[in-house]
Amino acid sequence: MLDRAFTWIASKIAFATGQPAAFVIALALIILWGTTGPLFQYSDTWQLVVNTATTIVTFLMVFLIQNSQNRDAAAMQAKLDELIRAIDDARGAFIGIEHKTEREIEKIRSDLEQEYQDSQEIEAGKPKSDKYLDHLIRRR
Repeated sequence: MLDRAFTWIASKIAFATGQPAAFVIALALIILWGTTGPLFQYSDTWQLVVNTATTIVTFLMVFLIQNSQNRDAAAMQAKLDELIRAIDDARGAFIGIEHKTEREIEKIRSDLEQEYQDSQEIEAGKPKSDKYLDHLIRRR
């Protein structure tokens, strides 16, 4: 219940704050605050108002942005996993690699780049080795 309510609120606020009107309102508030400086003689309290307000807004927005990014990333991963699952030639071992360490993912990415480069060289008539050809044949 709390999770669903937070998601709903976070989505609405993230959408609203991502609109140009939100930027214009924020800019107007800062301009208004700046123009009231002479009225309050640029006092410590006058400065504290904007510092406190921006700190609170920033602190809360960090959580909202992170929540939105987490949901977006999870949804994207689920969609990619479904595509991998649905394509016959795709390697199912890639499903769930987002749970691996950064180092493991970098190794997978590097291996894929090397595999692609090797396959390009083979297609260009420069076979690397029989071992690599066997690997490609077994993969299909």
